[in-house]
Amino acid sequence: MRHGKKFPHLGRKTAHRKYMLANMACSLIEHKSINTTLAKAKALKLFIEPIITKSKNDSTHNRRIAFRYLRDKTAVTELFREISVKIGDRPGGYTRVIKLGNRLGDNADMALIELVDYNETYSTSKPDKKRRRRRKKSSQNLVKAKPENEEALTQEEVVEQAAPAEEAAPAEEVAPAEGAAPAEEAAPAEEAAPPEEAAPSEETAPAEEAAPAEEAQELPPENSSTNDKSGEKKTD
Repeated sequence: MRHGKKFPHLGRKTAHRKYMLANMACSLIEHKSINTTLAKAKALKLFIEPIITKSKNDSTHNRRIAFRYLRDKTAVTELFREISVKIGDRPGGYTRVIKLGNRLGDNADMALIELVDYNETYSTSKPDKKRRRRRKKSSQNLVKAKPENEEALTQEEVVEQAAPAEEAAPAEEVAPAEGAAPAEEAAPAEEAAPPEEAAPSEETAPAEEAAPAEEAQELPPENSSTNDKSGEKKTD
Protein backbone atom coordinates (compact mmCIF):
# COMPACT_ATOMS: atom_id res chain seq x y z
CA MET A 1 0.00 0.00 0.00
CA ARG A 2 1.18 3.55 -0.80
CA HIS A 3 -0.14 5.49 2.14
CA GLY A 4 1.77 8.60 3.24
CA LYS A 5 4.08 8.65 0.23
CA LYS A 6 3.03 11.88 -1.54
CA PHE A 7 6.37 13.01 -3.02
CA PRO A 8 6.98 12.06 -6.68
CA HIS A 9 9.14 8.99 -7.15
CA LEU A 10 9.68 9.65 -10.89
CA GLY A 11 10.15 5.91 -11.56
CA ARG A 12 13.59 5.85 -9.88
CA LYS A 13 15.20 4.66 -6.68
CA THR A 14 16.08 7.13 -3.92
CA ALA A 15 19.77 7.59 -4.79
CA HIS A 16 19.10 7.93 -8.53
CA ARG A 17 16.31 10.43 -7.88
CA LYS A 18 18.48 12.63 -5.58
CA TYR A 19 21.37 12.74 -8.04
CA MET A 20 19.02 13.57 -10.91
CA LEU A 21 17.35 16.43 -9.00
CA ALA A 22 20.75 17.76 -7.89
CA ASN A 23 21.97 17.73 -11.50
CA MET A 24 18.81 19.51 -12.72
CA ALA A 25 19.10 22.10 -9.92
CA CYS A 26 22.70 22.89 -10.90
CA SER A 27 21.63 23.28 -14.54
CA LEU A 28 18.82 25.63 -13.49
CA ILE A 29 21.23 27.75 -11.45
CA GLU A 30 23.67 27.94 -14.36
CA HIS A 31 21.25 28.53 -17.27
CA LYS A 32 18.35 30.12 -15.30
CA SER A 33 15.81 28.03 -17.29
CA ILE A 34 15.61 24.44 -18.54
CA ASN A 35 13.14 22.27 -20.49
CA THR A 36 12.01 18.98 -18.97
CA THR A 37 8.88 16.93 -18.39
CA LEU A 38 6.08 18.39 -16.32
CA ALA A 39 6.50 15.80 -13.53
CA LYS A 40 10.23 16.47 -13.19
CA ALA A 41 9.67 20.25 -13.28
CA LYS A 42 7.23 20.05 -10.37
CA ALA A 43 9.60 17.78 -8.41
CA LEU A 44 12.51 20.20 -9.08
CA LYS A 45 10.41 23.12 -7.85
CA LEU A 46 9.90 21.39 -4.51
CA PHE A 47 13.60 20.47 -4.37
CA ILE A 48 15.28 23.82 -5.15
CA GLU A 49 13.09 26.47 -3.54
CA PRO A 50 14.04 25.59 0.07
CA ILE A 51 17.72 25.75 -0.97
CA ILE A 52 17.22 29.22 -2.50
CA THR A 53 15.59 30.37 0.74
CA LYS A 54 18.69 29.21 2.66
CA SER A 55 20.91 31.23 0.29
CA LYS A 56 19.39 34.53 1.50
CA ASN A 57 21.45 34.21 4.71
CA ASP A 58 25.03 33.79 3.56
CA SER A 59 26.74 31.76 6.26
CA THR A 60 29.04 28.77 6.38
CA HIS A 61 26.32 26.57 7.81
CA ASN A 62 23.85 27.42 5.02
CA ARG A 63 26.52 26.91 2.37
CA ARG A 64 27.21 23.42 3.72
CA ILE A 65 23.50 22.57 3.68
CA ALA A 66 23.20 23.74 0.08
CA PHE A 67 26.31 21.77 -0.91
CA ARG A 68 24.85 18.62 0.68
CA TYR A 69 21.93 18.79 -1.80
CA LEU A 70 23.57 20.29 -4.90
CA ARG A 71 26.99 18.57 -4.64
CA ASP A 72 28.64 21.22 -6.84
CA LYS A 73 30.88 24.00 -5.49
CA THR A 74 30.43 26.21 -8.57
CA ALA A 75 26.63 26.07 -8.32
CA VAL A 76 26.73 26.85 -4.59
CA THR A 77 29.02 29.86 -5.17
CA GLU A 78 26.78 31.30 -7.91
CA LEU A 79 23.68 30.68 -5.81
CA PHE A 80 24.99 32.62 -2.82
CA ARG A 81 26.76 35.43 -4.74
CA GLU A 82 24.39 36.27 -7.62
CA ILE A 83 20.98 34.64 -7.31
CA SER A 84 20.52 35.37 -3.60
CA VAL A 85 21.22 39.08 -4.24
CA LYS A 86 18.66 39.31 -7.02
CA ILE A 87 15.85 37.44 -5.22
CA GLY A 88 16.55 38.96 -1.80
CA ASP A 89 13.26 40.93 -1.69
CA ARG A 90 11.07 38.06 -2.88
CA PRO A 91 9.30 36.17 -0.05
CA GLY A 92 8.93 32.95 -2.05
CA GLY A 93 7.95 31.53 -5.43
CA TYR A 94 11.41 31.76 -6.95
CA THR A 95 10.64 29.49 -9.92
CA ARG A 96 7.92 29.36 -12.60
CA VAL A 97 6.65 26.31 -14.51
CA ILE A 98 5.25 26.90 -18.02
CA LYS A 99 3.63 24.06 -19.99
CA LEU A 100 4.94 23.56 -23.53
CA GLY A 101 2.70 20.80 -24.87
CA ASN A 102 3.41 17.12 -25.58
CA ARG A 103 6.64 15.54 -26.75
CA LEU A 104 6.57 13.89 -30.18
CA GLY A 105 8.26 10.62 -29.22
CA ASP A 106 6.26 9.39 -26.20
CA ASN A 107 3.61 12.16 -25.96
CA ALA A 108 4.92 13.22 -22.53
CA ASP A 109 3.86 16.57 -21.07
CA MET A 110 6.75 19.03 -21.47
CA ALA A 111 7.35 22.14 -19.39
CA LEU A 112 9.77 25.02 -18.96
CA ILE A 113 11.01 25.79 -15.43
CA GLU A 114 12.83 29.08 -14.87
CA LEU A 115 13.87 31.54 -12.20
CA VAL A 116 11.25 34.28 -12.03
CA ASP A 117 13.61 37.23 -11.58
CA TYR A 118 15.69 36.37 -14.66
CA ASN A 119 12.80 36.44 -17.15
CA GLU A 120 12.73 39.85 -18.85
CA THR A 121 9.41 39.19 -20.61
CA TYR A 122 7.43 38.71 -17.38
CA SER A 123 9.55 41.07 -15.27
CA THR A 124 8.15 43.97 -13.24
CA SER A 125 8.49 47.67 -14.10
CA LYS A 126 11.99 47.97 -12.57
CA PRO A 127 13.85 47.55 -15.90
CA ASP A 128 11.47 50.07 -17.52
CA LYS A 129 12.36 52.69 -14.91
CA LYS A 130 16.05 52.20 -15.57
CA ARG A 131 15.51 52.64 -19.31
CA ARG A 132 13.53 55.82 -18.75
CA ARG A 133 16.28 57.23 -16.57
CA ARG A 134 18.84 56.47 -19.25
CA ARG A 135 16.74 58.23 -21.86
CA LYS A 136 16.37 61.29 -19.63
CA LYS A 137 20.11 61.41 -19.04
CA SER A 138 20.81 61.17 -22.75
CA SER A 139 18.35 63.97 -23.50
CA GLN A 140 19.96 66.17 -20.84
CA ASN A 141 23.37 65.54 -22.33
CA LEU A 142 22.09 66.65 -25.73
CA VAL A 143 20.65 69.84 -24.23
CA LYS A 144 23.93 70.60 -22.48
CA ALA A 145 25.91 70.03 -25.67
CA LYS A 146 24.15 72.88 -27.51
CA PRO A 147 25.59 75.80 -25.43
CA GLU A 148 29.10 74.40 -25.88
CA ASN A 149 28.68 74.55 -29.67
CA GLU A 150 27.33 78.08 -29.42
CA GLU A 151 30.30 79.20 -27.34
CA ALA A 152 32.63 77.69 -29.92
CA LEU A 153 31.67 80.40 -32.42
CA THR A 154 34.50 82.87 -33.05
CA GLN A 155 34.18 86.63 -32.85
CA GLU A 156 34.53 86.93 -36.63
CA GLU A 157 31.47 84.75 -37.22
CA VAL A 158 29.49 86.84 -34.74
CA VAL A 159 30.50 90.05 -36.54
CA GLU A 160 29.60 88.56 -39.94
CA GLN A 161 26.20 87.53 -38.65
CA ALA A 162 25.61 90.98 -37.13
CA ALA A 163 26.57 92.91 -40.31
CA PRO A 164 23.68 91.76 -42.50
CA ALA A 165 21.33 92.31 -39.60
CA GLU A 166 22.42 95.97 -39.35
CA GLU A 167 22.01 96.50 -43.10
CA ALA A 168 18.53 95.04 -43.06
CA ALA A 169 17.46 97.20 -40.10
CA PRO A 170 16.77 100.47 -42.10
CA ALA A 171 14.59 98.61 -44.60
CA GLU A 172 12.53 97.17 -41.79
CA GLU A 173 12.17 100.65 -40.22
CA VAL A 174 11.05 102.32 -43.48
CA ALA A 175 8.44 99.68 -44.28
CA PRO A 176 6.06 100.35 -41.31
CA ALA A 177 6.30 104.19 -41.73
CA GLU A 178 3.14 106.02 -42.83
CA GLY A 179 4.93 108.12 -45.48
CA ALA A 180 6.27 105.08 -47.27
CA ALA A 181 3.75 105.37 -50.13
CA PRO A 182 4.93 108.79 -51.45
CA ALA A 183 8.54 107.68 -51.17
CA GLU A 184 7.83 104.63 -53.29
CA GLU A 185 6.07 106.81 -55.91
CA ALA A 186 8.96 109.28 -56.03
CA ALA A 187 11.54 106.56 -56.45
CA PRO A 188 10.70 105.83 -60.12
CA ALA A 189 10.92 109.53 -60.96
CA GLU A 190 14.39 109.77 -59.51
CA GLU A 191 15.43 106.68 -61.37
CA ALA A 192 14.07 108.11 -64.68
CA ALA A 193 15.91 111.45 -64.24
CA PRO A 194 19.45 110.27 -65.08
CA PRO A 195 18.55 109.05 -68.58
CA GLU A 196 17.15 112.53 -69.47
CA GLU A 197 20.30 114.24 -68.22
CA ALA A 198 22.47 111.71 -69.98
CA ALA A 199 20.81 112.35 -73.37
CA PRO A 200 21.98 115.97 -73.74
CA SER A 201 25.47 115.05 -72.67
CA GLU A 202 25.64 112.48 -75.43
CA GLU A 203 24.30 115.02 -77.98
CA THR A 204 26.75 117.72 -76.92
CA ALA A 205 29.72 115.43 -77.22
CA PRO A 206 29.49 115.09 -81.01
CA ALA A 207 28.79 118.85 -81.34
CA GLU A 208 32.09 119.63 -79.64
CA GLU A 209 33.82 117.15 -81.90
CA ALA A 210 32.23 118.76 -84.98
CA ALA A 211 33.40 122.31 -84.00
CA PRO A 212 36.98 121.86 -85.18
CA ALA A 213 35.72 120.63 -88.52
CA GLU A 214 33.62 123.76 -89.08
CA GLU A 215 36.55 125.98 -88.18
CA ALA A 216 38.66 124.05 -90.65
CA GLN A 217 36.14 124.74 -93.37
CA GLU A 218 36.03 128.46 -92.56
CA LEU A 219 39.81 128.84 -92.67
CA PRO A 220 40.16 128.89 -96.47
CA PRO A 221 38.10 132.06 -96.87
CA GLU A 222 40.43 133.81 -94.43
CA ASN A 223 43.39 132.62 -96.41
CA SER A 224 41.77 133.86 -99.63
CA SER A 225 41.36 137.31 -98.14
CA THR A 226 45.04 137.41 -97.30
CA ASN A 227 45.85 136.32 -100.81
CA ASP A 228 43.74 139.14 -102.24
CA LYS A 229 45.54 141.63 -100.09
CA SER A 230 48.87 140.21 -101.15
CA GLY A 231 47.74 140.45 -104.78
CA GLU A 232 46.76 144.03 -104.36
CA LYS A 233 50.15 144.76 -102.94
CA LYS A 234 51.77 143.08 -105.90
CA THR A 235 49.76 145.15 -108.37
CA ASP A 236 50.67 148.30 -106.62
